[in-house]
Amino acid sequence: MNNDFLLVMVIFLGAAIIAVPLAQRLGLGSVLGYLIAGIGIGPWGLGLISDVDAMLHFSEFGVVLLLFLIGLELNPKKLWQMRKPILGLGGSQVVITSIIIAAIAFGCSRLFPALGWRDAIVIGMGLALSSTAIALRVIDEQQLSGSETGQSGFAVLLFQDIAVIPMLALLPLLAGNAGGSWLDGVWMLSSIIIFLVAGHFLLRPLFRYVVMSGVRELFNVAALLLVVGIALIMQMIGLSMALGAFLAGVLLAESEYRHELEIAIEPFKGLLLGLFFISVGMAVNLGLLLQYPLQILATVIVLVMIKAGILYVLAHLFGVEMKARSQMAAILSQGGEFAFVLFTAANAGGLLQGELTPLLLVVVSLSMMTTPLILQIQKRWYVHSFKTEDKQPPPANVIDRQPRVIITGFGRFGQVVGRLLFANKIRVTVLERDPSQIQFLRKFGYKVYYGDATQLDLLRSAGADNAEALIICTDDPSEVIEVVTLCQQHFPRLKLMARARSRVEAHQLLSYGVECFSRETFEGALDLGRQALISLGMHPYKANRAQAHFRKIDSQALRDLLPQHSEDINLASRQKEARKELEDIFDREMRGEQQRYQGWD
Repeated sequence: MNNDFLLVMVIFLGAAIIAVPLAQRLGLGSVLGYLIAGIGIGPWGLGLISDVDAMLHFSEFGVVLLLFLIGLELNPKKLWQMRKPILGLGGSQVVITSIIIAAIAFGCSRLFPALGWRDAIVIGMGLALSSTAIALRVIDEQQLSGSETGQSGFAVLLFQDIAVIPMLALLPLLAGNAGGSWLDGVWMLSSIIIFLVAGHFLLRPLFRYVVMSGVRELFNVAALLLVVGIALIMQMIGLSMALGAFLAGVLLAESEYRHELEIAIEPFKGLLLGLFFISVGMAVNLGLLLQYPLQILATVIVLVMIKAGILYVLAHLFGVEMKARSQMAAILSQGGEFAFVLFTAANAGGLLQGELTPLLLVVVSLSMMTTPLILQIQKRWYVHSFKTEDKQPPPANVIDRQPRVIITGFGRFGQVVGRLLFANKIRVTVLERDPSQIQFLRKFGYKVYYGDATQLDLLRSAGADNAEALIICTDDPSEVIEVVTLCQQHFPRLKLMARARSRVEAHQLLSYGVECFSRETFEGALDLGRQALISLGMHPYKANRAQAHFRKIDSQALRDLLPQHSEDINLASRQKEARKELEDIFDREMRGEQQRYQGWD
């Protein structure tokens, strides 16, 4: 059994390594590469793997993790702000597409005598759904997340994913079990309410407890346990696993652990999504395709054209810019992974009998393969690539993933910096790894996120690629240098500013090319010295002049006496170096600096 599992993993990984880079070189995209790999190793290809259903069920966790990460990007406030595109554009697309496809399906009942009006409704609902996994992967690859295309497409996908619940609840009613449908609906609604209430009060304390243990990898374990546990609970009560993960993400969207959760889940999501696409490719029944080639290909073409046309018209009615709506229509024109769930559940309930279910699954699978091809054709149609920004600015409800400033460490030093920036309406993301400090600051309205700033993935997740500046306010000098080195290597455009606890740390920062820093004791001590001069009878103006002159001379001396620092300086050498520097400063002042500046005046 163990050897069989290892063999399956080798086959999956080997097929992906061969097919995906080849598809990328041909400009077809990674998604089509995964689908081709699945066809190649599936029962209708080389026949290396035969249990397609088991692999498809397991790989569905890729979609579950994807929906969890989507939920982390949103909070109830953002969802409310996006209610117009979600309910308007998304709701209209699902309802209108379902009705039109159901009418066409019912009109084809002569070709399939077993197809009744109930089956037509199920077909309309299932084919109205697009592939969240493929669409979001394409949006990410084409860097359209912040554009009008990405935001409109995301709104439609979000409504589709939510609409799966009432669709599943409607199946027993269509199958002739009305009482069961009513009870199932009440049970589903009650389960969601209980889940939301329990999650609101339990999730944050759970992660706070894990973080307090100090074991870093335990956080990853807790994140996986959360998603897998929620998926299991949702499956047991008959709800969508992906929707449960999405709701959990929404509950944690405002928490201080959001960025760290993204880092923990992201690698698993990418791997399992690739596995899902391969499984979809394996599910393509080439036997049916050879048996009904014209009918299946015609159905795929009609499905893609109908969905793209409806999306284009609706996007136009909702004021989406022309290029953005054509891009969105192409990205969402395929069938979706939730169609597999809906059609399989309908078949188990007595609907879509005979060859209807396998035929529909082939149509959905092939429609997924058309998306990369359509995008390539559309890309060549336009003079500019998909990476070109839309002419119109994105709507005001775009999720802010681009803070102007990132602050690492929000203790007594970082708080002063943050308060000044907040007061001047600067968008700031704050990273802090002390759970008790985070909990305290959030009581006063600060948005502080848990995470270690020395982790590259966390900085990327927090928006370091697009931020203007990063202010390092942590009190560990070695950590300050580590963050500086990391940012200089991966974010060369990012303006770095740092906290220096002493002259030694200031020298280190200068040696690394960081010119903007603040010595936390220097300014306070200098201000106290100015007050001392005033209390001893000096005129405040002259005291301010003396303070300014001292600051200028000390800053120049700091650079003139810059030693050659090694990357690792122990405490003893730091103290020795500080004493030697102080001797040099006093020696310079005694040799004429004071006389030249006439008592710093």
